[in-house]
Amino acid sequence: MNAAPLQPALSRRGFAFGISAVAGGLVLGTPAAFAQAAAQLPLAPKPGQPELTAWVVIQPDDSVLIRIARSDMGQGTFTSLPMLVAEELECDWARVKPEYAPVAEHLARKRPWGNMVTTDSVSVRRSQDFLRKAGAQARTMLIAEAASRWTCPAGECTARNSVVTHGPSGRSLRYGALAEAASARPVPENVALKRPQDWKLIGKSASQFDMRAKVTGQLVYAIDVRVPGMLHAAIKACSAHGGKLKSFDAAKVTGMPGVRQVVPVGDNAVAVVAASWWQAKKALDALPVAWDETASANVSTESILKTLQQGLDAGDVVVGNRIGDVDAALAAAATRVTADYQVPYLAHATMEPQTCTAHVVDGRAEVWAPTQNGEGTAQVVAQTLGLDISKVVVHKCHLGGGFGRRGLSQDWARQAVLIARAVGQPVKMIWTREEDMQHDFYRPMVVARQTAGFDSGGRLVGWKIRLCGSSIFASLAPHFMRNGQDPSMTNGLHKGDMGYAIPTFEAGCVMRNTAIPVGFWRAVNYSQNGFFRETFIDEMAHACKQDPYQFRRPLLAQAPRTLAVLDEAARRANWGKPPAGVHQGIAVVEFDDAVCAQVVELSVDKDGAIKVHRVVCVIDPVFAVHPDTIVAQMEGCIIQALGAVLTGEITFKAGRTEQSNFHDYPLLRIHETPRIETYIVANGTDAGQPWGAVGETGVPPLAPALVNAVFAATGQRVRSLPLKHHTLRPA
Repeated sequence: MNAAPLQPALSRRGFAFGISAVAGGLVLGTPAAFAQAAAQLPLAPKPGQPELTAWVVIQPDDSVLIRIARSDMGQGTFTSLPMLVAEELECDWARVKPEYAPVAEHLARKRPWGNMVTTDSVSVRRSQDFLRKAGAQARTMLIAEAASRWTCPAGECTARNSVVTHGPSGRSLRYGALAEAASARPVPENVALKRPQDWKLIGKSASQFDMRAKVTGQLVYAIDVRVPGMLHAAIKACSAHGGKLKSFDAAKVTGMPGVRQVVPVGDNAVAVVAASWWQAKKALDALPVAWDETASANVSTESILKTLQQGLDAGDVVVGNRIGDVDAALAAAATRVTADYQVPYLAHATMEPQTCTAHVVDGRAEVWAPTQNGEGTAQVVAQTLGLDISKVVVHKCHLGGGFGRRGLSQDWARQAVLIARAVGQPVKMIWTREEDMQHDFYRPMVVARQTAGFDSGGRLVGWKIRLCGSSIFASLAPHFMRNGQDPSMTNGLHKGDMGYAIPTFEAGCVMRNTAIPVGFWRAVNYSQNGFFRETFIDEMAHACKQDPYQFRRPLLAQAPRTLAVLDEAARRANWGKPPAGVHQGIAVVEFDDAVCAQVVELSVDKDGAIKVHRVVCVIDPVFAVHPDTIVAQMEGCIIQALGAVLTGEITFKAGRTEQSNFHDYPLLRIHETPRIETYIVANGTDAGQPWGAVGETGVPPLAPALVNAVFAATGQRVRSLPLKHHTLRPA
C-alpha cells in the first residue's frame, strides 16, 4: 500500500495531555503532506495564542501554557517546572497547563529552550534560574501593557492570580485581555526576582497536573501511541553482546497471520513487522535465525571479575582526589584495616520496555519517543538515516521510567527508524521484557580495595581507595573523557562531594572496559562509591571500638551541612535505641549539592532472612520546590535501591545475559517494602545558591545503611552485593 506522508499530526497541547486518547491509545489526526511539515512548524506565536516568552503562552480565556524542555518520567517535572514559572508570573495556578516544548521548533528557532537533557537530576536545579526569570519577564510585560492603557507608571501596578491591578484607582485587567498586546512588547532582559522568603507557590505541594490521568490510566506514554496506518514491530538482537546477525529465513514466517515484512536491523538484530504486535512477536519467535556469537564467547561474570580484581593492583591508576601523602601515612600507621568490596551489574528494568514509533518517508522522519533528551533523539535519528536534522520531527512522550536508560543510549530510536524506513509506513516497535533485560546498558560492575590507618591513639591518619570498573563515558559520552580517562568513576569521593576531613586521603580508579555495554543508572557512580565509602566508614568505627554515628561526627566538623543532616537522621530514628530485636545502620552521602542521610532498621531471623522494618531518610536539597514530589522521589529511590541490595544482579555466560525477566531479576514487592519516613531540610535563603539534586539522591545511602545494620544484627561484614548470596545468622 502507499504510505501516507506525515506532518506533526497533533497540536502540542493535544499531544501532551492525550486529548484524543481512546481505547488505551492515542489516535492522531489524518496526516498531511510531510513536505509541508517544516513550513507548518509554529515558529512564531499564533493569533489567539500570544507567546510572551518562549516558555509562556497566555490565551484569551486566561489559560496559561507553560512549556517544558525536560522530560517527565515520573519525577514530577510537569508540575515542579511550571511552579517555578508560575511563582514569578503570578498567574492563577488552576489555569496553568504544561506542554512539552516541541523539539523541531526548538531546533528551528536556534534552541530557545536551552538544554533538553533530563538526567543527573537536572530538571529543577539546572532550570530554576531561567524559568523563574521567564515568569518574571512575562509578568513585567503584562504589567507594562496594563500601565500603558491606564497611562500610569508601571510601579503603581501589581499582578496577582492572573490579574493586573492599579493600586491607586483599583482598576484591573485580566491576563487574557492583556496577553496579545503584551506579547508584542520587547522581552525585558533584566527583571527582579522574588526572594525565597517571598515565595507563595514554591515550597508548597501544589496539585499535580497528571496525577489523575496516571491513576486512571489515561496518561499517554510512548507505548500507547497510535497513528493511522501504523504497523507493529517486534525485534530481537543477538543474545551475545557484540554478536552479529548471520542469516534468517523470512519465508518460514511470511505466511503467518498479519506478518508484513521481516527486516534486518543494523548488523546485529532482526525485526518482524505485522498488523499487531502479538502477531509480530509470535512470528519472531518462529523465525529461524543464525547468529555469530564468537566475539564474546569467552565473556562471563567470572572472567570480568578476574580482570577487575587484577586491575586493583595495576599501575595505570587515575587519581580523582588526593590529600597529602597517604602511602607514607599508612606505612607509619600503628594499625591498618583493609577490605575489598564489589558490586554487580544492574539493569534498569523500567516498567515500560524500550519502545518508539517512527515514520520515515520522502526524506523525512517523524518519531514518537520516550526520550530523556528530545534534541539528542533528533540528532540520533538524523545521523542514522543520513538526514539533515531539519527533516526530523520528534514528539516527546511521557516515559514509563527512565533512570538513565533513555538518555545517551538511544539504540531503541535507531532501531525504530531503520525498521520504519524499510517498511515505508508508520511502525511502533516494542521490545519484549526479555529483550529489555538482556540488551540493557547496565550499571557497571565495580570492585574496590580500601585501606585505613590509625595511630597509636586510635586516630584516623590515612584512607586509600582503589576502584576498578568500566567507563560509561568511554562508550556513551567520549567528549566527557579527560586525557582518555573517565573522571566520573570516582564521583562521591571527590573533594567537592565528600564532607569527611581526612588527614591524608587518595581515591583512584583503574578503567577496564569490556564487551558488556554500561550506562547511567540512578545515581551512578555515587551508588557504588557511596556503598564502598559508607560501609568502610563503619569498619573504621568498629576497628576503633566507636559508635558508627559518633565516629562520623568529628570527621564532618568542617562540613556543617552534612553533619546537620546526619544528626537529624539520627535524631528522627532515635539512634541507638531501636525496638527489641531490631538493629540500626546509618549512612550519609552528598550528591550534586544535596545531602541525604538514612537510618535502616532491620531484623535477621534464625534462618537468616532479613526483614527491613523502617528507613528514616533526611534530605537537604537546599530548596524544596514541591515537597510531596520530594517525598515520593525518596520513597522511589529507597525502594529501587533496596531491591538492588537484596537481590539485584545481572550475570553473564558466553557473552549472554543470564537473567531475562522479573522471575530471575525481581523487583521489590509491596509486602517487602518497609515503612519509609522522609524529612526535608531545606534552609536555602538565597536563590543564587546551588540548588541540590532530588531524583537520585536517595539511592546512595540505602545500601551502606542496610549492610551496616546487618553487621549490627549479625556481626558479619557484607562487602559484596546482593545480599542473596550471603548466609546470615543473628548474633
